[in-house]
Amino acid sequence: MIRLLTAGESHGPGLTVIIDGLPAGIPFDPALINRELSRRQHGYGRGERMKIEKDMIQVRAGIRSGRTLGAPVAFFIANNDYENWRAVMAIEKVQPATHITCPRPGHADLPGALKYGHNDLRDVLERASARETAGRVAAGGLLKTFLRELDVEIFSQTIAIGGIRIRKRGINCRVPDRSPLRCADALRERAMIRRIDRARSRGDTLGGVTEITARGVCPGLGSMAQFDRRLDSRIGLAMLSIPSVKGVEIGDAWDNTRRFGSQVQDEIFFRRGRGFFRKTNRGGGIEGGITNGSRLVVRLAVKPIPTLARPLRSADLKTGRPVFAHRDRADICALPAVGVIAEAMLAWVLADAYLEKFGSDSLRDIRASYRRYCRRIRNAG
Repeated sequence: MIRLLTAGESHGPGLTVIIDGLPAGIPFDPALINRELSRRQHGYGRGERMKIEKDMIQVRAGIRSGRTLGAPVAFFIANNDYENWRAVMAIEKVQPATHITCPRPGHADLPGALKYGHNDLRDVLERASARETAGRVAAGGLLKTFLRELDVEIFSQTIAIGGIRIRKRGINCRVPDRSPLRCADALRERAMIRRIDRARSRGDTLGGVTEITARGVCPGLGSMAQFDRRLDSRIGLAMLSIPSVKGVEIGDAWDNTRRFGSQVQDEIFFRRGRGFFRKTNRGGGIEGGITNGSRLVVRLAVKPIPTLARPLRSADLKTGRPVFAHRDRADICALPAVGVIAEAMLAWVLADAYLEKFGSDSLRDIRASYRRYCRRIRNAG
């Protein structure tokens, strides 16, 4: 229902995002979207690039008088750092002063160069950079606004960094953005910060686990009818598209592998006026590819960033000779940023599913259809 396209290079003029398929009537607040962009830039362990950029959207299409029109929405986010890269990123045909030919292990550098036939790795890394995700976060700000009209709220928190895990993990926890790592356990957060400092001193990087929660999601989104319409499969696709995300867990998936079935399934209860509900949520809010009305809980395994201050061994793209990988500025740890990006991607999946079920033209009509449906299921049984 919703198509999301981004364009732009990390050090080019800027990023463009197009959101096609949004209904008419969604309230538009640029300050809210700019706050989302700011949230993506913050977090302990971020690199020098975050001090250069001040991400703010410019509306190019699809919004008038503070509302979406039902037409494609287009945003542009300028790259302030472009002024320092004009010669390198020139659009006209020029001969670059140097080619990057030392691929970084764990990055798209070598596979991308082999795939497209590039002899300069910059042709790959500029687009493969996580800078692209700023466009997704901008889109996510508008998608979150739409979902709030349907009583849905999305937030994230850091669960683990570098092997240090919080002691109490609660899906009810919304952590303030002033927390350096957006972590609910202040004691473990301080230990995580020390681990990040240690990685920085070694020229290394760290990954971890982030948790994304959607509260207020109605039952009945997604479908068991086809594999590509199952909501968990759609969530997996969206989350694995985020750079450095290598694993997706819905609910207590990994812990559940160690339990008996009787300890895993969420028992069903009914109360007229409330409808069917569960007292536990080990399944993370999805059964058979369909939401069941419990909170939707997704956790992501995020690998350490592949750009290292002390590069690993590699092989030159042109000669095949042993070299050390290309070194560039980068984050030490980006877990809080990954959480914000994942919020945006979950908002995309959920907004798409709501439009699929309740209509896609007008927010007013969608709300009316949604409320009728909620009245029916609350009194079913």
